[in-house]
Amino acid sequence: MTPERWSSRLGFLLATVGAAVGLGNVWRFSAVVGQNGGGAYLVPYLLAAFVCAVPLLVLELSVGRTLRTDVVSAFRSVGPVYTAFGWLVVGGVLLILSYYLVLTGWVLGFLLSWLGGAETTFAAFTDGWAPVGAFVATTVLTGAVVSLGVRGGIERLATVVMPTVFGLLVVLALYATTLPSWGRAAAFLFTPDFSVLSEFGLWSAAFGQVFFSMSVGQGIMLTYGSYVEADADLLQSSVVITVIDIAAAITAGLVIFPIVFSFGLQPTLGTELAFTTLPTAFAAMPFGRVVAVAFFGLLFFAALSSSVALLEVGVATATNATRLSRAQATVGITGGVFLLGVPSALSYSPLGLELLGRPVLDLVDESVGTFALPISAILVTLVFVWVADFEAVHEDLGRLYPVVRYVVPFVLVAVTAAKVLGVARPAWRLLVDHVRGGVGFPTAIAVFVVLLGLGWLFRDRFADIGRSRRRSR
Repeated sequence: MTPERWSSRLGFLLATVGAAVGLGNVWRFSAVVGQNGGGAYLVPYLLAAFVCAVPLLVLELSVGRTLRTDVVSAFRSVGPVYTAFGWLVVGGVLLILSYYLVLTGWVLGFLLSWLGGAETTFAAFTDGWAPVGAFVATTVLTGAVVSLGVRGGIERLATVVMPTVFGLLVVLALYATTLPSWGRAAAFLFTPDFSVLSEFGLWSAAFGQVFFSMSVGQGIMLTYGSYVEADADLLQSSVVITVIDIAAAITAGLVIFPIVFSFGLQPTLGTELAFTTLPTAFAAMPFGRVVAVAFFGLLFFAALSSSVALLEVGVATATNATRLSRAQATVGITGGVFLLGVPSALSYSPLGLELLGRPVLDLVDESVGTFALPISAILVTLVFVWVADFEAVHEDLGRLYPVVRYVVPFVLVAVTAAKVLGVARPAWRLLVDHVRGGVGFPTAIAVFVVLLGLGWLFRDRFADIGRSRRRSR
């Protein structure tokens, strides 16, 4: 069977941008910005994007291109003992996908409602079985796209969806300039309050958002990298992906914040903003129905492209681990994801499925959704930088190699620690009060010292592993 490849560099870029630009760029970015002082947040956010996300992007894409295989097989190639790490990463991705499809279904439901003139509210939407039906529809659609292959499905979707997403973003941003509070919103987004930069929670939120938004450390870029041609410039591609991802997030802010301030809404809300308060504003504003359709259309296409990328990680693994065809593997993995997602879908339905007194969707997000990404990113970094010794990967990273080896693991562990300590907030339900100064630099320094100590203690162990691998070759 001929190995699958992207048909062109443009197709590769559009697909990877589609994987990166999702719900996190629209409502989550705006919510985190609102919680963290507006323009002040952009300082650590941009630093995180270019200092950490770009090197990690290059690493994943390079490992994928070097090994030309799926996530699990890539970990196994380093050593059989690391195979379990690969399955852990893939399992986390599929669990995230199981409830991400529920959220995508909500967006689809609101899109169809406003398109039909119903102008539904979140309370009315979740009182019926529409959320479950929409979840089924988005799951089937995502599986159908992936079953068509890299070029025929994923790349073809990206070439249609991503220009549509950015076209809608630009149109909505232009409309937002006509709203009375556009100047106030722009000032909020671009005027930093440097006094809050000493807060560890701000830095943790920014770094966490970058990793969440750009889909790094999940095996997505490793999988997509396995389809890249040998002559592609991975550093240049990673910078382009990062710039586009940042542009999408900031443009979304220029859409949402003018609406928020013009209609007296709270900029700190997450999902509630998208599904409860913004629809109220849409109903009151001129051309509100058109704006609502464009907004939910934007959200749906962005979410769909990310869902496809998440599913591809599992399907690529299944096709390599078994003798199943792509179509058979897609049916099997999609069916498994659907079963995993049913409890989350039922948690916001007439059944109101709960566990320990909480909606299942909330529990899955606050556990798997919050911790799977940084943990999998830590595993990717440690195994493919500290343990493995792939010359091609080292060459692709170039001067970024020390950053990936030392800085990125530290940041990932610090972000994970912040989540454990309660400084960071869950991925979709950013509805609690903003925590300022809860940890501060003393704790950050303490974490840094502990990490340095651990690195010093285990330095010989990592060196021995690297030497033994080189001798075995």
